[in-house]
Amino acid sequence: MPELPEVEVVRRGLERWVAHRTVAETEVRHPRAVRRHLAGADDFAHRLKGHRIGVPSRRGKYLWLPLEDTDQSILAHLGMSGQLLVQPHTAPDEKHLRIRVRFTDALDTELRFVDQRTFGGLSLHENTPDGLPDVIAHIARDPLDPLFDDEAFHGALRRKRSTIKRALLDQSLISGVGNIYADEALWRARIHYERPTATFTRPRTLMLLGHVRDVMNAALSVGGTSFDSLYVNVNGESGYFDRSLDAYGREDLPCRRCGTPMRRRPWMNRSSYYCPKCQRPPRITP
Repeated sequence: MPELPEVEVVRRGLERWVAHRTVAETEVRHPRAVRRHLAGADDFAHRLKGHRIGVPSRRGKYLWLPLEDTDQSILAHLGMSGQLLVQPHTAPDEKHLRIRVRFTDALDTELRFVDQRTFGGLSLHENTPDGLPDVIAHIARDPLDPLFDDEAFHGALRRKRSTIKRALLDQSLISGVGNIYADEALWRARIHYERPTATFTRPRTLMLLGHVRDVMNAALSVGGTSFDSLYVNVNGESGYFDRSLDAYGREDLPCRRCGTPMRRRPWMNRSSYYCPKCQRPPRITP
């Protein structure tokens, strides 16, 4: 699943190529791509026509395109394989093209939603007073948001009575962090993924947040993480942060810090990667 850096890369591309353009027509080529728009494909296409796209916004992993002259936004669910591509009108249709949006201006490009596995889609929603689509109003701010409250996060972490990786992936507590960047930040912070949140001191919390921000900014600088052709930016290009990963996917490879072979453990239907020497497991008390 795309995490914050990948979604932000897409958002920046959309801001450059789609913002302030007026929708001429929308073609829905697969009904599953608008299944979250309960009124259906025809209604979705009709309600976009003639409206101007505002500056794309993001909170955590969630991306939306506000309609400038309304109190509504198009929420993009990328799912596991969704791609928002800006393509010339003459470019051949992608095999898994699901939605096409054409604009009224003379620019020779259109917006395409391509999704191989059809887990993603687009939907239209009312905005909250804060400008978020109402269905994601419960999502917490992400650590790159200037208004993210470090102290409030620490307090919530202490009250959570959970383990640290579970807390990092809780989008109502802190948004945008997924499995990859949680493992990377925890490795940098030398913290085991099962450490209880109640044991975190304020300095340890702030140190971990610093590593979360550092790893996300590093990923942003190279276009995010791509393990296959499914995650790409709006120009169809892959990111390169997978070449810089220190923990995720490095089972049995030497820890870049101490040389100990990295380990992988099953975790919540996923995997956790860690160094058994640098990230010692917490002591279990009776």
